[in-house]
Amino acid sequence: MASVTFADVSRGMLEAVEAKIARSGAPNVSALALDLGSTPSPRRFDLVATLMTLHHVPDVPGILRSFRGALDPGGVLCAADLDEEDGSFHGPGFEGHRGFRREVVAGWLEGAGFERIRFSTPFEVEREAAGIPRRYPVFLAVAERAGSGEPG
Repeated sequence: MASVTFADVSRGMLEAVEAKIARSGAPNVSALALDLGSTPSPRRFDLVATLMTLHHVPDVPGILRSFRGALDPGGVLCAADLDEEDGSFHGPGFEGHRGFRREVVAGWLEGAGFERIRFSTPFEVEREAAGIPRRYPVFLAVAERAGSGEPG
C-alpha cells in the first residue's frame, strides 16, 4: 500500500505536520525527523520532493547527493526553488543563496547521479520587496535517479 512520509530537520515543522496528520486521519501518512545534511536516510523512497528549501541549504550539491541516496533505483526528485534573484526575496541579513541559475542546478544534479533532468516554471511568488510588489519565478527541476547500484 502506498504511503507518504514528511521529513524535516525542524522539530517545529514536524510537530505542525504531525498535528495536521492527526486532524486529517489520513492513513499511511507519517512524519520523520531526518537531517540528510548529516545522516543518510534510514530508508529509500520512490519520490523525494522539496519546495523552497534549497536556497536555505549551505551545501546544495551535497544535499542533492543525499536525495539520490534516499531514492530507490528509478526514483524521482522534484525540487522547486527560486530562480537567481537580487537578494530582495529575503532581504538584508539573509545568509542563504539568492536563488539559482538552472544550468548550475542541472550540473549539480548530473554530478549527484541524476539523469533525464528537466525544468519548468510552475509558478511565481508574489511579495513586496522594499515596498514594491515583485514576482519571483520558481523553477521545478524533475530528475531521475541514475543507476541501479548503491546510493551515491
